[in-house]
Amino acid sequence: MRFILRSVLALVTVAFLCVPVFGAGDDAPGIEMARQATKGKELWITADHSKFDVLKQPFTSGPEVTKACLTCHTEAGHQFHKTIHWTWLDPKAEKEMGIGKGGLVMNNFCINIQSNEPRCTSCHAGYGWKDKNFDFESQEKIDCLVCHEQTGTYKKFPTGAGNPAPAPGMEFKGNGKYYKSPDWNKVAQSVSRPTRANCGTCHFYGGGGDGVKHGDLDSSMRMPSKNLDVHMSMEGQKFECTRCHTTVKHQVAGRIYSNPAATNRKSLLEDDLGAKIMCESCHSSTPHKSEIGMKLNDHTDKVACQSCHIPTFARELPTKMWWDWSQAGRKKDGKPYEVKGEWGKPTYMTMKGDMRWEKDVVPEYYWFNGTIESITAKTVIDPGFPVQVSRPLGSSKDSNSRIMPFKVHRGKTPYDVVNKNMIIPHLFGKDDAAYWKGYDWTKASAAGMAYAGLPFSGEVGFVETEYVYPITHMVAPKDNVLACEACHSRQSRLSNLNSFYMPRRDANRVVDAGGWFIVIASAVGVILHALGRIFIKGRKEE
Repeated sequence: MRFILRSVLALVTVAFLCVPVFGAGDDAPGIEMARQATKGKELWITADHSKFDVLKQPFTSGPEVTKACLTCHTEAGHQFHKTIHWTWLDPKAEKEMGIGKGGLVMNNFCINIQSNEPRCTSCHAGYGWKDKNFDFESQEKIDCLVCHEQTGTYKKFPTGAGNPAPAPGMEFKGNGKYYKSPDWNKVAQSVSRPTRANCGTCHFYGGGGDGVKHGDLDSSMRMPSKNLDVHMSMEGQKFECTRCHTTVKHQVAGRIYSNPAATNRKSLLEDDLGAKIMCESCHSSTPHKSEIGMKLNDHTDKVACQSCHIPTFARELPTKMWWDWSQAGRKKDGKPYEVKGEWGKPTYMTMKGDMRWEKDVVPEYYWFNGTIESITAKTVIDPGFPVQVSRPLGSSKDSNSRIMPFKVHRGKTPYDVVNKNMIIPHLFGKDDAAYWKGYDWTKASAAGMAYAGLPFSGEVGFVETEYVYPITHMVAPKDNVLACEACHSRQSRLSNLNSFYMPRRDANRVVDAGGWFIVIASAVGVILHALGRIFIKGRKEE
């Protein structure tokens, strides 16, 4: 009965008040909370690293700089070794399970790191991870500079296993760019708190290019307009990534594979020492004002803020939405070739196959409790259906779940036809087995699986796959958020979520009839009450 009454009330509210008012008013409680939480944004420091003698000595490599850093920051190495930025593994999972991109977890971009380390680890905060023999215990292998240098001149070489180009520099044939060797003293003396430029070095370009992986993270977020992101824009809050992704002992707040970004939704008024990773941290769970806002606040226990406040992603630059590896290997005149389409992005590459890019993409929506379930190269799959390489967990009955927007990247990815598991191909390398040299899927698959210590039948097929990314950036201004009709209509964005009744989207004769009965009965009651008061007032005057 309570469910029916609540649904009826929602139906009435939506029917009469459905206008784009999310985030209405600068004096909304959520905005006031956010202002309080972000006061005093000026950074202050207690050390000028350009004055440290230890950073003025001659350096010829990254590990030499790290060794100098550790003379003062004595605990930093121990701390960083425990982070996912170092291990690339889920800290809560058993190491043997290989949960993490440093293990056996699959994706449908470049698939897996195993046997491809020198190319993949150009985004690792370390030096020299070129194979499975990398020394994860060495503190001097940590790359402090990639996260902390502020000159903007420090670049890792794309195939250097995390190392910059050797002196004086060298060209990368893959993109034709020349990479200079760092001025080690200059970059070492520039270090400070990480900025979005530091974070974006990897997170804007993951998957081999700008905007490939994350639909809400690309180079447009380096200096975004307020229309693109109200938090990070220069006209807005000017947030750096660390404003929300708060850090304790080098552990950066945010979702980590199977671990939710946060296990509670407290505001900073309730817990001012907690991470600011959730919207509620600054905006509270009742961010809207006015009578209409109060109804909107009723949504926050079931609908993630991002679902309304990020209407589309990839709004300025395109993001990759489809990658078909089965079409890779075709050549022209015996040579690899590339075709570029709209926006100058490749739509075909001999190395990688067919691709599709999209802009201003409407997200897909799922119940999400903060946990992503991923498969590994050991997981048995059913090739008769699209394989969910990763998927969000949650349900309408779970109090920790919210309706959340996602980018879903789809494609065709190699799998073992006999063993029914995804394949780790050996893509990168100078040896004949590397796919990007010999373009032989059988050889590449055999080499990659052997390197990972996994069986391979010798038969390669391709299966449709899906991989999800939660959309949390590119928060639109209050005037550009979703109107109620985006969900509460026959053309609802939430058409795939059918485990609950939604007013105006779903037809239920009992609930609809009950709703209109209450509306009419309420109207009649108000009229009779008014007439009664008029009648009584007239009697008193007599």
